[in-house]
Amino acid sequence: MQFSDLSTFSAVARCGGITRAADELRTVQSNVTNRIKALETEVGVLLFERHSRGMKLTGAGRRLLPYVERLAALSREAMVAACDDGVAKGTLAIGSMETTAAVRLPPLLARFCRAFPAVRLTLRTGPTAALVAAVLDGSLDGAFVAGPVDHPDLAFVSAFNEELVLVSARRWPNLAALRKGTPEVGPAALVFRSGCSYRQRLEQVLAELGWPTSARLEFGTLDGIIGCVAADMGVTLLPRSVVARSGLSSSVRVHALSRSHKRVETIFIRRRTVHEDSALRSFVSCVASGASEAAA
Repeated sequence: MQFSDLSTFSAVARCGGITRAADELRTVQSNVTNRIKALETEVGVLLFERHSRGMKLTGAGRRLLPYVERLAALSREAMVAACDDGVAKGTLAIGSMETTAAVRLPPLLARFCRAFPAVRLTLRTGPTAALVAAVLDGSLDGAFVAGPVDHPDLAFVSAFNEELVLVSARRWPNLAALRKGTPEVGPAALVFRSGCSYRQRLEQVLAELGWPTSARLEFGTLDGIIGCVAADMGVTLLPRSVVARSGLSSSVRVHALSRSHKRVETIFIRRRTVHEDSALRSFVSCVASGASEAAA
């Protein structure tokens, strides 16, 4: 198999059609079509189903795609390893939970960028599950997620320790009053989209409070969640440090949780199985030193 054919296959799968794939690859449609046909001839099966709206992977195509993605990631890693002369430089793609990015990361990222100005740092936010998947597939070099994460292909270093609190509108002085003043199904749970580890903790807390069937309202931003809590639309679960630094902190009330729910460790994960270049190695060292200073 030619690597260029596999790259074209991956682009068509990602774009869902020849035209968009050709635009992404900056080539003509006929070249994309010919490469896909050549790959299907070599493999001996159809990899795409053609229809009026584009192209969809067949079962064989779906089975092949993960291997092609791994080969592409290995190719990128090989180039990075070859160019790594021990000086931290190049690009570094980091992921983070939104709550961590809002409060904990600014000083850390500023310190790293001052120390290593030749590194071009990018940051993507998302829920823990999506960030773990992105690190595993190579689209992120590392990510700050809620621990614990147990995966044989991932290494981690402790970054921050957070105290989680239940957050409600100001009119609820304590959990007992909140429970008494709401319907039997409980207040709405204001959460990030599926895959957020804090959301899973909130589900457990609400179940213990006797509200397992509470409505769930999903939000894409931290400010949106806190604003709607302040408007008494429901409750949420967040690190105390995040609430304290919010511009709406005076409009909400925080409630301490039991020991089993209130502590969560934020960890920085990266893959074990790849070459750890100088930029990533320097970033991990920066995270570890920051954690040591905080613990001292």
